[in-house]
Amino acid sequence: MTECTQSSFQFQAHFSRHVVARFDGGTMSSDGGAVLLRETDRRLNLLPRLAACFEDRRLPWLVSHSVPEMVAQRVYALALGYEDISDHEQLREDPLLAVLSGSQRVGEQPLAGKSTLNRLELGGETPSRYKKIHYRQEAIDELLVQVFLEAHPAAPGEIVLDLDTTDLPLHGHQEGRFFHGYYDSYCYLPLYIFSGEHLLCARLRTADQDAAAGSKDEVERIVRQIRAAWPQVRIIVRADSGFCREELLKWCEDNGVYYVVGFARNERLRKIIAPQAEEAARLQGLSGQPARVFTEFSYQTTTGSWSCSRRVVAKAEQLEGKQNPRFVVTNLSAEQWAAQPLYEKLYCERGEMENRIKEQLSLFAGRVSAESMRANQLRVDFAAMAYVLMQGLRRLALQGTELERAQATTIRLRLLKIGAQIRITVRKVWLSLASSYPLQRLFREVWAALRT
Repeated sequence: MTECTQSSFQFQAHFSRHVVARFDGGTMSSDGGAVLLRETDRRLNLLPRLAACFEDRRLPWLVSHSVPEMVAQRVYALALGYEDISDHEQLREDPLLAVLSGSQRVGEQPLAGKSTLNRLELGGETPSRYKKIHYRQEAIDELLVQVFLEAHPAAPGEIVLDLDTTDLPLHGHQEGRFFHGYYDSYCYLPLYIFSGEHLLCARLRTADQDAAAGSKDEVERIVRQIRAAWPQVRIIVRADSGFCREELLKWCEDNGVYYVVGFARNERLRKIIAPQAEEAARLQGLSGQPARVFTEFSYQTTTGSWSCSRRVVAKAEQLEGKQNPRFVVTNLSAEQWAAQPLYEKLYCERGEMENRIKEQLSLFAGRVSAESMRANQLRVDFAAMAYVLMQGLRRLALQGTELERAQATTIRLRLLKIGAQIRITVRKVWLSLASSYPLQRLFREVWAALRT
């Protein structure tokens, strides 16, 4: 029998017109707006510095794909919504991604495939015969803080470091796999540290330890690097009750760092604020609305887990039918922050960090399916760098626009996902963007801001 290749696809007619589809549009991409990310990286110089965190001991004359090219390929793909290495079996033929990655042979040679990228991620602590590329985690950690410092034209008077953790579910037998009762799943428990929208730390950890494990060391490292650049800056550490540990609080007190940390409630604390709780209940009964009464007191643990008495700010809140007390421990004085504004304006603002962590997950930080912790840490790092790139675009070019507060997924869908036809000539790479793209004015504004 004669074998035919289907080249034309007919669909239901539109009134008197036939609707026919063909794969004859030439080289096209759905990521035409990604050139804006490339301009952002030109301003930040992020991906070249990330590539410098790797050591490559391959024989140069046998190398087809350089480390800078592979690192850029991986980070740009995450920012554009391609979460897995397996996606690169098709993406490696994309000439636009080749332009973004800095390939010198656009349209001539494919980018790295999934096997090559997998070897990049699986590099060990040191280069070996079979794994000749490895990364230096301390250099990546330093780069995150350095980008934060460079984002400020002058040293700020005060910064707040937000600490939080989340769960990354595991569906295989990865190294360090552990069942966490609170999250009711096998997972990793990474630590994130932000200052505003700036990501300063993304540390992958196993779930068989305290939520605050290692937080003092990470804060110490970050504070040291910040103070080397800004000696006079005032630093406040902010976190929930999972980080209320003597080690972290004592270090902050000994090193001139302020803290505002949640304090888990107990019966002794409830008794101390009983008068305020009664007052809140009375006010709620009169108004029918939730009522809050604030107080503060000096507190020392009876178990000796605290080395000294500390200031505790308490919120006695009465809701419809139940009490909702909350406690915060701090070394900020009452003159600096009174009880109510300290809780409502300073401590409660840490909730914004939840949005930043969601952005990490939307950039596929949760794809920790490699066998080793080290390889999975690199995947978290790649997602972190994709976030830094997107946050850089938001900071440098989206201020004052309709997307200035948009999350990474919204920026990706509205600004980066633009249909484009790609033509490559000897002297130029032409991107013919879709004429029907509805946000052309915004695209022009972002381009102008990045080229300034």
